[in-house]
Amino acid sequence: MKVNRTKLFLNALIVLCFFSCDSLREYDSYVSVANKTWISSEKIRFPFTVTDTVLRKNLFINIRNNNEYAFSNLFLITELVFPNGKKVIDTLEYEMTDASGQFLGKGLTEIKENKLFYKEQVVFPMPGKYAVTIRQSMRKSGAIKGIELLKGITDVGFRIEKVN
Repeated sequence: MKVNRTKLFLNALIVLCFFSCDSLREYDSYVSVANKTWISSEKIRFPFTVTDTVLRKNLFINIRNNNEYAFSNLFLITELVFPNGKKVIDTLEYEMTDASGQFLGKGLTEIKENKLFYKEQVVFPMPGKYAVTIRQSMRKSGAIKGIELLKGITDVGFRIEKVN
């Protein structure tokens, strides 16, 4: 019985340390991509509420990919929707590999996690409910039609951090 309490205490302490070490985080959420294949029409949505309209924030898109991802870059279309309905749409390109073709990002297994800057030093102009939607917009080089089924993306995330 004593061993179980000790294990429980140590596990609780580890979890507490893990969460308390991330003092910059204000919002952090992930959505798993079904079958590790991101359908081009699938918009992944992250709703969040803003109360602070004074301090600056950094916004990130987090992408987890595995070895099935066949490209060196990733094109995304994002939409930031404000409480008043205003929308800001961006087309973004991120490098996913280095010059030698090795995946960037962190991870010891075949899953690599990339923390990609979306917007820096943002001050939200009004309090309320916001949403970010993200969809992939990949094409093969020279092709007009986009890639409908993008294999190798396992999770998509969105994160808001306080600026130091």
